[in-house]
Amino acid sequence: MAQSHDYPVIVIGGSLVGLSAALFLSHWKVPVVVLERHPSSALHPRAVGYTARTIEFLKTVGASDDLKGIMWKGGPPKRVVVESLSGKWENEVAWTEKKTASAPPADEKGGKEAPKGPPPGPVYSHVQGVAVAQDIIEPVLRTHAIRLGAELRLGHKVLDWTQDDQGVTVTATNPDGTEYSLRGQYLVACDGARSPVRDKLGIKRQGVGILRALRSILFKCPRINHYLDHGYSQFQIQNGEFEAFMTTYGEGRWMLAWSDGTEDLDNPETKLGLIRKATGLSDLTGDDVEFITTGQWDIGGLVADEYSSGRVFLAGDAVHALPPNRAGFGANTGIADVHNLAWKLASVLQGKSRTEILETYTQERQPVAVVRHDQIFARQDYRRYAKDLEWPGKDAEILDDNALEFGQIYHSNGILGSGENLPLAKVPTEWKAQPGTRAAHVSLQKDGETISTLDLFGTEWVVISSDEEWKQSVESAAKSLGITVEFACIGKDIVEEAEGSFNDVYGLNENGAALVRPDGVIAWKVTEKQDESVKVLTEALSKASYATKSN
Repeated sequence: MAQSHDYPVIVIGGSLVGLSAALFLSHWKVPVVVLERHPSSALHPRAVGYTARTIEFLKTVGASDDLKGIMWKGGPPKRVVVESLSGKWENEVAWTEKKTASAPPADEKGGKEAPKGPPPGPVYSHVQGVAVAQDIIEPVLRTHAIRLGAELRLGHKVLDWTQDDQGVTVTATNPDGTEYSLRGQYLVACDGARSPVRDKLGIKRQGVGILRALRSILFKCPRINHYLDHGYSQFQIQNGEFEAFMTTYGEGRWMLAWSDGTEDLDNPETKLGLIRKATGLSDLTGDDVEFITTGQWDIGGLVADEYSSGRVFLAGDAVHALPPNRAGFGANTGIADVHNLAWKLASVLQGKSRTEILETYTQERQPVAVVRHDQIFARQDYRRYAKDLEWPGKDAEILDDNALEFGQIYHSNGILGSGENLPLAKVPTEWKAQPGTRAAHVSLQKDGETISTLDLFGTEWVVISSDEEWKQSVESAAKSLGITVEFACIGKDIVEEAEGSFNDVYGLNENGAALVRPDGVIAWKVTEKQDESVKVLTEALSKASYATKSN
């Protein structure tokens, strides 16, 4: 007899990615428990920026409204090279090297503010990326995950785990040290760059490797907050004697990081001396600075060869250890990992899909991380640290920022018509709803309100078209396969704000259609309606969904 399970899914690790896994699984009606060894968020924030694509995910599950009032908006943070905060400022360092502008002078009175508002050009999303420190956003994700039904166990340390053909068994201790075991059907490990789960599975990683170790101080110093008035939030300190990096986490918090050394960071005077060097303010005293915590971590890049083994799945830093970067490729890539995985686990657990669909997780997500790894080290923020190293993607061409955020393509057995010879990424308006890419944003009107095509996706499979005759085909295909499929007809109850924009952006004729997965990815499309549309759609849906029920 098969052993009973306490939970369908057990998640190890309750930081950003683990909490997101719980949030998305709960959204798709999967009971889940999260085991996190810490009692709360770490004092030292790590991620601070969340892309529009991540906010799209959170909007789908109803969590984006919870962020209002705790976030500030803007594009990638601006970085400048300085001798010190109060010393000479050099040139701005662009994330994507199109052109470099001179920085405004730094002085005690402040300087020119950075331009406000989004840059001109196509609008690729109905939301904007936001900046908020990780220790501020994590409680929001916790609250919303619990609201949707997730169970979070903080202060619970995982001791060991095993798996067999029917499930996984996890041994853990609760906060008072009592040992217990849990049985689950699947395990999702979001246990960080030094993942014990990955190590036990024996999964190897490739990339530039570990480049250097950093030490850091998190502190408050009201005297230096005015330097942010120039519009820069990242400061690359180079003065011949001291090389370091400073950034802000909001709420008056600053982080100073430098290459690993022998400094005694338990000594307040030692920490104060380092901050004096970075700021150029030799008269800073202990009364000016509030120390919060210190940290130490490795900087480098490594991507796992596989994202799963048996019933165990890895996500986030456990499979892609990427250095902090202005595109947010660490946290945001991890959140996208579990968004991709959650609906597939839900579909299997609910008996709609065969277990083979889970193989597409590695097929789709691992190449995304490889591209982002290579893009980080192609840009000048990190290029200088890896110039003498060799790895397959060393000579990668720098890709468009919007293409990386909105237009990386998936190739897997669940995507119909995604050829390997296609570019790694393009902006949505160039993809024209190419299978394997994110369904593009188009502004629409419904019941007198402006919405996005993206508001139509995120829960079930969707067929979208401007031809109402697809409705009957959708209903027949869904019934024969036992899968819920919604039909969105553009031009009837939902209309375009700009006439013709939907078919143009999606590359469809008046009677074409696209099949969109629950995660908002195009699985299949036909430019124009074909004969036997029911049969054609049913076959496409069956292949893309790995349907357990035959048509």
